[in-house]
Amino acid sequence: MRTFLNAALAASLLLTCAAAQNVQGPRGVTAEDYYAFEFLSDPRLSPDGRWVAYVVTTVDQRQNRRLSQIWLAATDGARPPRQFTTSTQSSSLPRWSPDGRTLAFLSTRPAPDVPTATPPRSATPTPTPAPTPTPVSAEMPQGLPSSLQTASADATPRAQVWLLSLEGGEARRLTNLKNGVNGFDWSPDGTRMVLTTRTGPSDSKAPSSDVRHYKHASYKFNDTGWFDDKRSHVWVADAASGAATQLTFGEDWNDTDPQWSPDGNFIAFVSDRTGKAFDESRNTDVFVVDSAGGPIRKISDHDEADNSPRWSPDGKQIAFLGRIHETDHPKIYLAPASGGQASRNLAPALDLIPSNLAWAEQGRALYFETGVRGESHLFRVDARDGKVVQVTKGARAVRLVDISNDSRRMVYAANDFKHMDDLYAAGLDGAGERKLTNLNARLWSQLKLADVERMTYKGAGGWDVDGFLVKPLGWQEGRKYPMVLSIHGGPAGQYGVDWFQEFQVYAARGWAVFYTNPRGSTGYGQKFERGIEGEWGRNDYTDVMNGVEEVLRRNPWIDRERLGVTGGSYGGYLTNWIVGHTNLFKAAVTLRSVVNFVSDEGTRDGAYGHKDDFGGDLFEKFDLYWERSPLKYAKNVKTPILILHSDNDYRVPLEQGEQWFRALRHFGATAEFVIFPRENHNLTRTGEPKHLVESLNWQLYWFDRYLDGKTDAVPPDAR
Repeated sequence: MRTFLNAALAASLLLTCAAAQNVQGPRGVTAEDYYAFEFLSDPRLSPDGRWVAYVVTTVDQRQNRRLSQIWLAATDGARPPRQFTTSTQSSSLPRWSPDGRTLAFLSTRPAPDVPTATPPRSATPTPTPAPTPTPVSAEMPQGLPSSLQTASADATPRAQVWLLSLEGGEARRLTNLKNGVNGFDWSPDGTRMVLTTRTGPSDSKAPSSDVRHYKHASYKFNDTGWFDDKRSHVWVADAASGAATQLTFGEDWNDTDPQWSPDGNFIAFVSDRTGKAFDESRNTDVFVVDSAGGPIRKISDHDEADNSPRWSPDGKQIAFLGRIHETDHPKIYLAPASGGQASRNLAPALDLIPSNLAWAEQGRALYFETGVRGESHLFRVDARDGKVVQVTKGARAVRLVDISNDSRRMVYAANDFKHMDDLYAAGLDGAGERKLTNLNARLWSQLKLADVERMTYKGAGGWDVDGFLVKPLGWQEGRKYPMVLSIHGGPAGQYGVDWFQEFQVYAARGWAVFYTNPRGSTGYGQKFERGIEGEWGRNDYTDVMNGVEEVLRRNPWIDRERLGVTGGSYGGYLTNWIVGHTNLFKAAVTLRSVVNFVSDEGTRDGAYGHKDDFGGDLFEKFDLYWERSPLKYAKNVKTPILILHSDNDYRVPLEQGEQWFRALRHFGATAEFVIFPRENHNLTRTGEPKHLVESLNWQLYWFDRYLDGKTDAVPPDAR
């Protein structure tokens, strides 16, 4: 109760402050507005298409954490949305029972104490076929199920599957797996659930030492940290008792993304069973196993990554995303569900990167999402002739699409440059679009938001490159304004016309913002995306700098003497490269960035991940790796630069930031170094709320000081 009262008080204070500010008129966006945002995710249509369950995440500033709850909205818009879960612990992954009467979801909320059971000896890893598992059926007190891995009372809370009737009442915990549930879904008849959980030898026998012992090249991952002995496997649980059965086994791979066949007799899943999954292999495949356990069969047939299996409604085919060559964009393939036959590329001419694949129209078509020229949209591909048609349109990002095959309706999230995600419903052809939510409406009524303008210019070799310009709020004719160049990460990613808080904050500060999609960006076809090969620091640099010169030429109100540059990850790399090759910019902020490819290779989570970018690995192209490292040019840097890095960044290890800072100081450059504790490479996306806000305030501090000339600017840690 105290938590809810505190949250209510905080919300009241935010609205009171906003109301007070509104007396003076709308204001620009601040870094601290992040604490008031409502974030939408995971919309799921009910089986009859009348309702959509979705997740709304808010920030508890006092506790420095995010809280997610499930909401319901009527797809016809006849009723206002209502909150469905109310626990002080987060609830996520809403999944409808096939009869539409129950919602299952994941939560770490507490349940009555459960006696600790001694698990049986862990299964010995075996090659395909896997052993037939033994179900667990012993009853537990308070109606809680047992499993091969019973959660102990003193264990760290793990997400479990909970059930809540749409008629109300208390939620009931279904699963009780020691390591929790990562993902799950109902069987077509609603009697079972397929799920993934992590298992390993230490579940049954505590390790005798706390050292970390590895035998494979992959032993850490940025998002999860150091590997332990546990691997993800597929289980099936009874939807009434929660009794769980393990279907897949093995210590040298992870099994993920399980998908029921329409008749419920089989489960497709993804795994790399080459034996080299942790030794730089990329060869994931689609497999099928009987839902009662037994041998597995391989469906996909490529030596590169195959994933995202989706059964056709008649159960005869499985669609999946796959690559023939490592640098290929994934294509949509169809293969017989019985296995043993070659797959078919459904749309060979497709030159975009599909995701969130789904069957619809009783098997006549598949739908997918993709980024395209700075936007994100839904596309349809005909299952017979492979014809691809764009379904949604407009200067926005459409994502998280969920399709009801029976009702021929869909729901999705959409945002644009002046709005965060809201929920929409429409027909499968995109017609009859209806907005179902108005998240952030109260806050938005207090804000003044900048617009974005698209421009196209010529990059290296005469290639067309898209750029985007944001004018400062309150722009006036005849005045000169600073400009910040922002470079996206990846480089396989894209900037566009969707929501970016930092750009709105920059504009509210009185700065123009320019951002581009240089070669290496997605959304422009495979040739453009792979145009980065061998070109890091060369043609990509030219693409970006040509854009800067062009935007200066077209907009004489931008002050050439007050330009800043910033970027994270690859964007941080190119920021570092830029300041080592030109003195045009008067301030730079680099986040989680590479400076030395020689030391980065072999220490990052991806081991030797730049082979395709440089035409060979470090041992084949050593001189080239050093040639393209910004550290080599540290002595040239005259631009004041702020370095932001996280101490648990395994994608671009902290030593990269350390080398850059020390080299710059060694050569007398103006530089400061800020290290965020407990954070990884995803600081500005999923970091602790206070760190995410502070990272933006560090950027503002630096540009205030060196673009606006505020020599008395105070760093965030001194306020």
